[in-house]
Amino acid sequence: MEPPLPPLSGAAAVLLLLPLLLVPVALLARRRRGRRAPPLSLLVVAGSGGHTTEILRLLSCLSESYSPRHYIFADSDKMSEAKIRSFEQKRAERFSNSQILCNGPGTCVPVCISALLLGLLGIKRAIIVYVESICRVETLSLSGKILYYFSDYFIVQWPALKEKYPKSVYLGRIV
Repeated sequence: MEPPLPPLSGAAAVLLLLPLLLVPVALLARRRRGRRAPPLSLLVVAGSGGHTTEILRLLSCLSESYSPRHYIFADSDKMSEAKIRSFEQKRAERFSNSQILCNGPGTCVPVCISALLLGLLGIKRAIIVYVESICRVETLSLSGKILYYFSDYFIVQWPALKEKYPKSVYLGRIV
């Protein structure tokens, strides 16, 4: 039979219990710090017609952390420009970091490739988020087929596309 253990002194008991008390406090502090997302600068590539309507719906769901927002649209696309200016009149620009959000117009491909090159050269890293248009049910658009390989996040709105393109993220209908 083993001899009994000596009783713990008060100081020894506190030292043994201290880690049990500090771990939850440290986890709560980390969780609170993690809630504040850093601001992200957002480059939005707008297409004409339905693409502009979809991208504005996406933007209306984003928090103010995605600011400032910069837009690219065709010189000839006065309607998209007017819609975007109207949309942005409601917001104030205050933040900075880099993210590109696009949803399929052909003009987004050279912009995203340029951003990718800037990142490869170490000049400026941008996160590319591509949202395939809701009208693409079974196949990707040409822009989607190209940017599938280069985007950081590739979002589809139909489960059939998720099955064909495993890197994609299926979120259901988002616009």
